[in-house]
Order: sequence, then C-alpha cells, then structure tokens
Amino acid sequence: MKVGGLGVTNLRPSSIEVPEDVAEALAVAGDRVGRLGCRVTWFAEVGSTNDEAIALANRGAEEGWLVGADSQSSGRGRHGRTWSSPPGAGLYFSLVLRPPSHAAPLLTLAAGVGVADGIQAATGAEPRLKWPNDLYLVSSGSRKVAGILAEGGTSGTRVDYVVVGVGVNVRKAILPADVAARATSLEDELGRPVSRGAVAAEVCAGIWRRYQELIGEGGQKIVAAWRSRGVGTFGRGVEWDAGGVTCRGIARDIDASGALVIETEQGLMQVVAGEVRWTP
Repeated sequence: MKVGGLGVTNLRPSSIEVPEDVAEALAVAGDRVGRLGCRVTWFAEVGSTNDEAIALANRGAEEGWLVGADSQSSGRGRHGRTWSSPPGAGLYFSLVLRPPSHAAPLLTLAAGVGVADGIQAATGAEPRLKWPNDLYLVSSGSRKVAGILAEGGTSGTRVDYVVVGVGVNVRKAILPADVAARATSLEDELGRPVSRGAVAAEVCAGIWRRYQELIGEGGQKIVAAWRSRGVGTFGRGVEWDAGGVTCRGIARDIDASGALVIETEQGLMQVVAGEVRWTP
C-alpha cells in the first residue's frame, strides 16, 4: 500500500494497514514531516510500539520508520510505569531516529517541544511541559495529556539509534482509577472532537522541525523553547532519591544540557536523569 509518499511495510502477520485518518493526514503534511513515516508498520494491538521499533532499529531500520498501534497491551512510560493505551482512544507510535552524537543528549527535550508544537497546531490548545517528558494543558492541572519515552542503542561509544515513543490521549476513555487521577485527554479538556489523524501529522511535523533544528543549530533554541513551555513548573517543590537519600528542593530552571536546576538548602543542584516527584 502506498499513500502519497507513505511507505507501508508489514513485517509481521499481525500488522495491519495504516488507519485511513492517519495515512491521509501524513500524506497531506508532505515534506513537513521529513523522513518521518518513510516506512510505517501499524498494529491493531501490540505489546509496546517502542519494543517493536527497537527491534527494527537493531535490524538496521532506516531513520524515520514509524511503528504505530491502535492499542498497546504493555505500553510503558519512564521507570517502567504503565502507559494506559485503550483501543481507539489515543495516538501511540514510535519513531526510529539516528541522530549525530551531539544531538542525542537533548533529543528528549526536542521531541517534547515538537509534540507540544504539533498538538497546538492541530487543536489550538497550548500544551505545557513538565520535566522531563510530560505534557499537560493548563485546564488539566497536573494530569497529563501526552508523554514521551526515548530509548537508545549504542555501538561502543557511538549512538546508533534513538527510538522516540509518543503517547497522546486524544479521545475520552474509561481509565483505571489510578491512571484517571493523573491523566486526561484532549477531548475531555477541549470539550470537542479532535482529529487523531491531524494530531499524528502535526506531531510528526513538529518533531521533525525541532529535530532538524537541534541537529543544525545546536541546543540553544530547543532549551529556550522548552523553557517557555515549562516555566509553569518552575517554583514548584520536587523531591528525588540520590544514593538512598531523599533530597528536596524547588525547581528553578533547566540548564543548557537540559538538566533540571533545583534550589536546595545546600545550593543549586542539577538533576540529569532519574525520577523526580513533584510536590504541591
């Protein structure tokens, strides 16, 4: 199957044709999505699109390969958390990227900005970012509408690939109670229907633009763009574990490397990775 410039490759018996709304929107977006979607594999249900994309990347999949699904049975977020992926309610896909080494450290932040750009272009909403990879709307409080999970593979000291997984809660869905307490959807917050295809295409366009910006111009614009969407979280309390000790402070900024800058009683500290728990 070929839709515009969209190549669809089914590598497993369980894969299906790309849903019409997504395929048409990607085709209409054309060059704005760059190489993203140069090949697409789609599933009615899969364990995790990231797992499928990682397997493809390890077999030499070209940059831009997109793995999507109507639902995931084992979708995940950071630190092994489950990403609830009910059928037909959201947009769940992963992208194979092969960034130069200088771009890899800020790729998660660049993808977050790109996803926020895309959601805004598709819906008019203005997503905010919460370090390092959650998106929410002002109306949703701390409940997220989207998230990103980047997982990389290396060859020696060289970054071989980064798989960027994207989950966007598009439509209203019945969620487990613990998930509903920390997640919402675009349609719930906006009070109107949202096109999944438009969100898919605009998110891909946003990621591609920010990815090219990161590669060609370095991280300064990415950090500035992330900061402008993440400023609402600055001034909030955070806690994290370091060496078996729980540390606490106030989030103040992100630095040029993308680390979260936290004010503590001992002075300013940078958190580069790991789990940060946000407190009121």
